[in-house]
Amino acid sequence: MFLTVLFAACLVVITVAIHAVGLDTLLRCIMRSHALSASGFRRVTLAVIALACWLILIHLAEISVWGLFYFWQGCLPDLGSAFYFSAGAYTTIGSGLALPAHWRMFAPLEALTAALMFGLSTGLFFAVVSRWIRNWTDWQNALTSDLQQNK
Repeated sequence: MFLTVLFAACLVVITVAIHAVGLDTLLRCIMRSHALSASGFRRVTLAVIALACWLILIHLAEISVWGLFYFWQGCLPDLGSAFYFSAGAYTTIGSGLALPAHWRMFAPLEALTAALMFGLSTGLFFAVVSRWIRNWTDWQNALTSDLQQNK
């Protein structure tokens, strides 16, 4: 029982660590590229696509860790099934597969951990997109102000 709890705690810690490193890397790239000051439809659209792709990669890495654990422990017959089960648990849609009785609590724990990671991703996504929207509205207001002054 102790070993099961230890494995569970380690998986949660690894998941959170992957997310923290992924968000740190993303934020450093955003700051270094001055992407927060982006404006204009094309630049912002490309930045939103890049942001979404990076966040998805972070979540896929986390799903992979859980899937590799399930495979390593022999919970599922093959690596594909282990990843499929993990993706279903992580996204809370389920997969139709079940873990052996000894490991059953891992699926809800994975889903709970994922909900927290989705919340962090959503918060960051909202903050960055809000900044771009503010840049766009500031640009539109400045443009309107300049047009009115030139009349």
